Amino acid sequence: MRFTDPPRRKPPESIVPMINVVFLLLVFFLMTAQIAPPDPFEVSPPRMAQDGPPPEGEFTLHLGPQGELAYSGAVLGQKAALDALLAAKATYCAKQGCHEGATPPPLVLRADASVPAARLAALMPRLGALGFTEVQLVTVTR
Repeated sequence: MRFTDPPRRKPPESIVPMINVVFLLLVFFLMTAQIAPPDPFEVSPPRMAQDGPPPEGEFTLHLGPQGELAYSGAVLGQKAALDALLAAKATYCAKQGCHEGATPPPLVLRADASVPAARLAALMPRLGALGFTEVQLVTVTR
């Protein structure tokens, strides 16, 4: 007796090409994204009448409305924040080979608009004592 062969089922579609495309997109977005840490607290920068280039620097220090300092995403006391900033500068100089007479990288200061000018002015000599000769204040234009 001769039996007929059962009908063959169509093989399922392979999802391997779709997985490859998804991983390629994932790699693309990870390579092109700029991941920045969030600000430690909300800062409303002071307003300026003129538009200038945005401040750029290796180090960013945040000065809050009540005078609190934050560095590297952590809200610290004044001494602890300045100590962390000095340690980061020393690490940077060790990697970049800073030498005597070389200009250190600029410091970006994100100060709240409600901070009294006297408090901001009192902070400048302390930053100068740490070796920062250029401090760029973040502002917004009108």
